Amino acid sequence: MPSLQASLPPSTPSPQGDVAPIQLFDPASSSYTYILVDPSSRQGLIIDPVDTQVERDLAVLAEQGIDLRWTVETHGHADHITSAWLLAEHTGARTAAPAGCGIRTASVQLNDGDALSFGGEQIRALHTPGHTRGSMCYQWRNHVFTGDTLLVGTCGRTDFQSGSPQALYDSLTRVLFALPDETIVWPGHDYQGHTRTTIGAEKTGNTRVAGRTLDEFVSLMNALNLPRPKRIDEAVPANLSSGHRHDAGGGELHGVQAAAGYAGDISPQLACRWWQAGEAVLVDVRTDAEREWVGFVPGAIPLAWKQWPGMVVNPVFGEALAGVVPVGQKVLMLCRSGVRSIAAARRASELGFEAYNILDGFEGEPDEQSQRGHKGGWRHLGLPWRQG
Repeated sequence: MPSLQASLPPSTPSPQGDVAPIQLFDPASSSYTYILVDPSSRQGLIIDPVDTQVERDLAVLAEQGIDLRWTVETHGHADHITSAWLLAEHTGARTAAPAGCGIRTASVQLNDGDALSFGGEQIRALHTPGHTRGSMCYQWRNHVFTGDTLLVGTCGRTDFQSGSPQALYDSLTRVLFALPDETIVWPGHDYQGHTRTTIGAEKTGNTRVAGRTLDEFVSLMNALNLPRPKRIDEAVPANLSSGHRHDAGGGELHGVQAAAGYAGDISPQLACRWWQAGEAVLVDVRTDAEREWVGFVPGAIPLAWKQWPGMVVNPVFGEALAGVVPVGQKVLMLCRSGVRSIAAARRASELGFEAYNILDGFEGEPDEQSQRGHKGGWRHLGLPWRQG
């Protein structure tokens, strides 16, 4: 089971009557992810999830009985790729990101002072530019989640992605240090094994900003000469699409990509070729509403993985699949963008089928205006489909 890094589970009050977040760590990027939960409704949100940890995070949500309502970014990351869109597809959560970060695929663009609700709880957005122009911190009860703006004993760098040491100094001293001293700080990263700090401790002991004038801080930050993040070239563009990578293959791929838990990922073209040759059964796992309003593939088997209301997983999916797919036949799973179909392929594989996920799904990934159907996917490639 995943290790929960928080000292208190979300349902346990602290001595001050507070509720602690779940803190999770990604060793590859030294990044922290946070899950916040309303203890009454079990609704929750996740801050700064990491794509390579999506299985861990889904397991934690299931273990804790959390109904994920939001995925939230503190900024556009340069050292890892977010799993926001994956979590949204798997759980039905909505995505939210700072308005100034250019993450146009996020369903909600947050401005300073905006709030997101989950059950009876809320987080409040604090615009804290400096590490990046759009960077935000989030205040919840007596906690603040600071991303790369304020770390334990230090702060984020300012030498790329529209960073500004002047803006960061203002964000630290005027915005964050104005919070009560006892406010618990949960950083986006730590490289020394620290898990948290407080506003009071950082005001007096932060090695980069405590006791320094603006000019001194700017001189210090400009002289850091830090190495370039290793994954910046792939992470930044992917994070502008909520973690949906544009270089992960799909439209022009004609082979099979290896996958964990099912037979593999294949392009729409190859899937169509197998299906039309009678080598495989095509199963459309989108909802009835999607097929009716967006379009459908004539001859494909309609079998929803999730269904409205509530996008609840179909409890008879496996039983229904076994009733329509002959033994020994390959199964091709098609959804909107290639995420629900992964979950469906894994379930089919558990039942003994040779199951494949169709990359980019029916509609493909969103474009710069957050519109689907223009950049890859079954329909965009001109494969057989019809309007409802």
